[in-house]
Amino acid sequence: MIKDIVVNLSVSAKEGHSAEDYAISTASALGAHVTGVAFIYDTTVPLVYPLMSYGETPPEVLDALKREKAGLATEAAERFTKAASVAGVVGKSLMLTTSFAGSIDRFGQIARRFDLSIIGQIEPGTNAYESNIAEGALFCSGRPMIVVPYLQKAPFKLDRVMVCWDGGPQAARAVADAMPLLERAARIELVVVGNERGKRDEIEGADIGQHLARCGLSVDVQRIPKGHSDVADTLLSHAADRGMDFIVMGAHGQPRMREFFFGDVTDAVLHSVKVPVLMSH
Repeated sequence: MIKDIVVNLSVSAKEGHSAEDYAISTASALGAHVTGVAFIYDTTVPLVYPLMSYGETPPEVLDALKREKAGLATEAAERFTKAASVAGVVGKSLMLTTSFAGSIDRFGQIARRFDLSIIGQIEPGTNAYESNIAEGALFCSGRPMIVVPYLQKAPFKLDRVMVCWDGGPQAARAVADAMPLLERAARIELVVVGNERGKRDEIEGADIGQHLARCGLSVDVQRIPKGHSDVADTLLSHAADRGMDFIVMGAHGQPRMREFFFGDVTDAVLHSVKVPVLMSH
């Protein structure tokens, strides 16, 4: 059951990110509450004024930067609560102060208190620091995350859902986390890419397609060849060819020295996906 959703609000775009509208439409479809989080980022003076980094920064400069950051967060929060109200969705917004680096752990900690987090795909040319939020949601929360493409226009829908299966624990976790959504799907394709690492893990009598069927889901299992493309391109091409409007997949990656690294497939999907994708780690 998904009844409590959190979404990261973009403070770098005047008109917001498509993830915000998508989160509201998701909450509406699921009858869920939605909370928007807008971060007021602490000003790192050396990044903005490098020539002042070895001396005392004028107080008026710091005050102006703080007001600017607070103003952007306030605009994002007000924009979100207004949009939720217009859509008839119960929601609220939070404004929290943190550093760019601290936002990773901070959002992950927040997401633990919700059933689902929704994050916007980083848009080229915008604040790259906001891409950290996806890393925090995946590795710090223990909850599923939906990444929404920055060009997304359609609201939440589950007409054609693609489940990516490689036999690994991350894929199993993603399927379990997505069950409340899969139960609403009109059509589900479970896709296995040929030559993928987990294919040999299939066990006779314990088939994932059979498992989903026993859960009351109608699933079409598709085994597709990898060919000369990598796994990510193969999956994304199949999703486009089949007109999928939602993807479910496990996220590979691991924390290392307080920095997070995605696996190749996960990273490629995060940056190239054209439809919303639910990920679990």
